[in-house]
Amino acid sequence: MKFFIDTANLAQIKEAHEMGVLDGVTTNPSLMAKEGITGHDNVINHYKAICEITTGDVSAEVIATTYDEIIAEGEALAKLHERIVVKVPMIKDGIKAIKYFTSKGIKTNCTLVFSAGQALLAAKAGATYVSPFVGRLDDVSTDGLALIEDIRTIFDNYGYTTQILAASVRHPMHIIECAKIGSDVITAPLSAIAALLKHPLTDNGLAQFLADHAKAAGK
Repeated sequence: MKFFIDTANLAQIKEAHEMGVLDGVTTNPSLMAKEGITGHDNVINHYKAICEITTGDVSAEVIATTYDEIIAEGEALAKLHERIVVKVPMIKDGIKAIKYFTSKGIKTNCTLVFSAGQALLAAKAGATYVSPFVGRLDDVSTDGLALIEDIRTIFDNYGYTTQILAASVRHPMHIIECAKIGSDVITAPLSAIAALLKHPLTDNGLAQFLADHAKAAGK
């Protein structure tokens, strides 16, 4: 399973990359704004900076919601760097645009997916990734992980190559459950990824090992 980091924070992206587990990055206008990145040129330069850190795909989201505008904006984003994946919303014109981008060899990530039917449409249009939002479904008392499982079954039934990118991943158990279900990718904040490192028995065992070593060394 691939690990993407869901942020526009360059320091966090570098930290995940240096950890040796980073496969890509997902971003959106909200994450850009959170880092104080405003203005078209600043946003574009920030995407380029992200692409220089990671060796994997970088999802860059369009703001447009009409077909022609999505195409124009998406093509401009795709030209920024070979690692850019055009992130397109799950709307009718978005699906049409994904079909167009696919025909041009431009990678796409269909975002804001909340049902298996939406994921199926995105796969039929040729999306590279489909992003079901696990955490946001959990927030409204719906089982986000069950959606991942349904999409996995459908894609496997028909051999779709679209990758399931579990988004809105909030904590380490989301990551573990997505891995068990067979999600191709998860995108999560650095805190959720780093939390996989932690276990109290590991901490206790290391502390005991170091204490025993010090005793044996006469310290």
